[in-house]
Amino acid sequence: MSTWKLKWYRLTHWEYWPLWAIYYPLFPVWLYYSIKARSFFFFNAANPTMKNGGMAMESKMEIYRMIPKQYIPDTLFIQKDETPEFALERILNRGIAFPFIAKPDIGMKAFGVEKIHDGGEFHDYFKRSPENFLVQELIPYSKEMGIFYVRKPNESKGRITGIVSKEFLSVIGDGKRSTLELIKEEPRSHLQLDALQKKFGSTLDNVLEKGEEFILVPYGSHTRGAKFIDDTHRINEGLVQVIDSICSKIEGFHYGRLDVLYRSFDELAEGKNFSVIEVNGAGGEATHIYDPKHSLFFAWKEITKHWGYLNEISIMNHKMGHSYLSFSDGRAMLKANGQLEAQLKVI
Repeated sequence: MSTWKLKWYRLTHWEYWPLWAIYYPLFPVWLYYSIKARSFFFFNAANPTMKNGGMAMESKMEIYRMIPKQYIPDTLFIQKDETPEFALERILNRGIAFPFIAKPDIGMKAFGVEKIHDGGEFHDYFKRSPENFLVQELIPYSKEMGIFYVRKPNESKGRITGIVSKEFLSVIGDGKRSTLELIKEEPRSHLQLDALQKKFGSTLDNVLEKGEEFILVPYGSHTRGAKFIDDTHRINEGLVQVIDSICSKIEGFHYGRLDVLYRSFDELAEGKNFSVIEVNGAGGEATHIYDPKHSLFFAWKEITKHWGYLNEISIMNHKMGHSYLSFSDGRAMLKANGQLEAQLKVI
């Protein structure tokens, strides 16, 4: 695909627009909710046990410690001031075998998330990682779903407000063209070309067998090429009970998105064969908006609706004594988050 066609594709598909282009037009809505709460950074009170309400700069390890262990992967915290040899010894002694997942303790948008296959790759990741990071056992399930959960402080049971299924970025071989040629054939994969060439190198010159699937990015991240499918219509009582039973055990959690790996939807709705790989708080998006079938107006409607939930919960928690974030602390958080994003993009 030519460069100008690729640029035109990005321009005409709002899911690829920068976040400021999507969110800045909604600033008057945020200002309205801020006036209602009498704080620009009201979200801090939404999830009182999470740093910044889970909006940004929160430690993933601290959140994992809040979740019952049976629902999450075995996870180990790695400090940058230890040696990679000692860290790897701790990982293997813990029973976490290759391949495993490494990801930043404070991260965003799946930047810096990698599958580590051997000691060499671990040493390289350790060297490139700018901060402390986590190592997790590899979950064997091949499907990923994001589930948005909301529960007001005065409610005994929460609800699911959106579901997104995630198709990992991949190509299907035709027995003729190289992997690189297949990548360039589709805009979704072509837009990830620089990162893919850095990761796979000359491997992309290989020709896949006809019908053979090659998963390029095994993570359900929109910023890394995954296709998001709105499956909100699949919400059922069984799934609500399963998710509510988890979230009600996370102290102070009222608003956010759970990212789940699972084997089948029916089993997930029965509470079987799944693992919660991430819990996002106030900063979590209702990512079903990124389904290509949805218009930007649909996205704005959903964002506004979820900000309304966030605002109402924050105000209710504030009345019960939970604080908002001061303006100076809020600005410092945003600045630190911007600096962190720049660091993570180069891991």
